[in-house]
Amino acid sequence: MPPSRERARRTAAGRPAPRAPRVAAPAERATVTNAPSRPEHTCSHRLEGPLVNGVRIDPVTPAEFLRTVDSFLSCGRSHVAHFCSAHPTTEARGDRAYRDLLNRGDLNLPDGAAVAWASRLAGTPAKRLPGTEGFRAVVHAGAGRGLRHYLYGGSPEALELLQRKLRSEEPRIVIAGAESPPYRPLSDEEVAEAAARMRAVEADAVWVGLGAPKQDLMAARLRDHEAAPAIFCVGAAFDFVAGTVNRAPSWMQRSGLEWLHRLLSDPRRLWKRYLVGNPRFVAGVVWDRLRGRTRYQTKERP
Repeated sequence: MPPSRERARRTAAGRPAPRAPRVAAPAERATVTNAPSRPEHTCSHRLEGPLVNGVRIDPVTPAEFLRTVDSFLSCGRSHVAHFCSAHPTTEARGDRAYRDLLNRGDLNLPDGAAVAWASRLAGTPAKRLPGTEGFRAVVHAGAGRGLRHYLYGGSPEALELLQRKLRSEEPRIVIAGAESPPYRPLSDEEVAEAAARMRAVEADAVWVGLGAPKQDLMAARLRDHEAAPAIFCVGAAFDFVAGTVNRAPSWMQRSGLEWLHRLLSDPRRLWKRYLVGNPRFVAGVVWDRLRGRTRYQTKERP
């Protein structure tokens, strides 16, 4: 992946030493500066794709994903990528505002096997691209080129563990900042301050790990403030990469049974999402297929 900005195009010898990353306390404030001016988009963006419960999905290969991310980084605007499992599409089906927000995403990736299956049912070849794998792919592709990452979500302790794990996997990674937000809705001023912190450390990629739909709503608000060129909603990827939650065995991932592993690992929290949500997901997909509602198309950018 080519570097995204002039500072990232400098040679390693000519680039100043990276700032020490930190975990920002929830109450920490930053001087709010106006968001940068908004030039026209020059990046790749999908204006059509298969519909899954009313949500546009953008099936891409890992190589296409990295090329699209690179176009975001060099565009000059802020972009949001959603890694969509079955759960957010099911919620979006009954919530028009949330559905519209997801469809304004610059890239909606099939995180779950069910979403990839539904995309194929709608006539588009698709394979899943989980947030965990997308996270690692961008980290490794940007290593050594000055790509600056900002981690947003989780507890301070979990963020410290995540940073250690990322550095052990990729010693060249540049973590510009890490922030543990409060567990409550944020005011417009607080969101503006968070975006200002991200701009202040010149973050290229912001990773939001808050769970859906909270992370999707926050990412859209950060995009409005031009917080960073690329903002990724990655759900449980923080826990999986840090090792605080075990991913399903490879055979379960390949068989589309990762949801069952997660259910058995945390039944009290996830039983409704999977035992109620999964049948709702399938019913919605089949109903849309029968009614011919399988394609999303627009001429507008988000």
